[in-house]
This record gives sequence, structure tokens and C-alpha cells, in this order.
Amino acid sequence: MNTTDNNTVQVTIYGKTYTIKGKADSSYISGVANYVDMKMREVDDGPNTASAEGKIAILAGMNITDELFSARQESEKLANRFEERVQALTELIDETLST
Repeated sequence: MNTTDNNTVQVTIYGKTYTIKGKADSSYISGVANYVDMKMREVDDGPNTASAEGKIAILAGMNITDELFSARQESEKLANRFEERVQALTELIDETLST
């Protein structure tokens, strides 16, 4: 991800075009927009009105947030398992060196 330059990218989310300006690489910004668009379409269940679009955006946001929280929990579990293994190996090395 490029963090020094600001990129301006036009993206389409749920049929509407937005101009996004950010420090991330333009392909990254487009990828994020495509993901949000995909999530909104997953929860779309019928004809769209302005209020339905808001509902779809909120539901998509909830789904994305759930994915984020689940990924964080999994990451924490893996980090804990890694830490436990490192601790066990450290103890094994200490025991081996002390004999």
C-alpha cells in the first residue's frame, strides 16, 4: 500500500459513482469498493428505494464488520497458540541447556 501519495479513484458502489481520495494504491481502493459493492448486492432482496438502499448499506456494513471481528478473533487465537508454542520451546531449550 502506497502511503506517501494521495490517489483519487472513481469507483462504483451499488450503481452509484463515488470519487475516493486516499493514500492507498488505486487498485487497493478499487478492490475495497468492489468488496463493499459485492456485500451490498449479497443483502439486496428486491426493488430499491432510497430507504432500501440505506438498509442494504447497513446490512452490508454489519456483514463486513462481522467478517472483520471474526478475522481479528482468529488472529488473536493464532497469536496465542504461537505464543504458547514459543513458551514451550523456550522451556524445552532451557531444560536441555541446564542438563
